[in-house]
Amino acid sequence: MAFEQTVKKDWYSILGADPSADVSDLKQKYQKLILLYHPDKQSADVPAGTMEECVQKFIEIDQAWKILGNEETKKKYDLQRHEDELRNVGPVDAQVHLEEMSWNKDEESFSLSCRCGGKYTVYKDEAQEANLISCDTCSLIVELLHQS
Repeated sequence: MAFEQTVKKDWYSILGADPSADVSDLKQKYQKLILLYHPDKQSADVPAGTMEECVQKFIEIDQAWKILGNEETKKKYDLQRHEDELRNVGPVDAQVHLEEMSWNKDEESFSLSCRCGGKYTVYKDEAQEANLISCDTCSLIVELLHQS
C-alpha cells in the first residue's frame, strides 16, 4: 500500500476522531471499532452483503490505525493533509529552494519573508518532506523545491 494513495482517505474520520486527538484517544477509538466490525464478532445470520461491508470497514479501520498509530506515518499523513488543505486555499505564489531561506538556529527552522510582512517557516525535521508552506499572516503559499 503506497502512502500517496492513502492520503486521499480521511483516516481520522474513519476512526471517528478529531485530527487534534492524541494517540491514546486514537487507540481507544480504534479498539472500539475493530471489535465492532471484526468478522468473527458478526452474527452467522447476517446477509452476505452486510458481512462484506463489515469486512471492508474492518480493513479500513485497521489501515487507519496503521497510519495514525505510528508516529512517523502519522506525521507524514498530517503533513500531506495540511498541504492538501493549502492547495485548496489558493494558488502557489512562488517557488523557493531551501537554500534561499534563512536558518534560525534557536528554533531549528528555515524562514522566508512574505511580501505582506509575515513569514514562511518550515522546521528542520519537516524540511525534506514539506512541499507547500503557508505564510503565518496572509493566505499566500510558497512551494518548497527539493534538489534531486
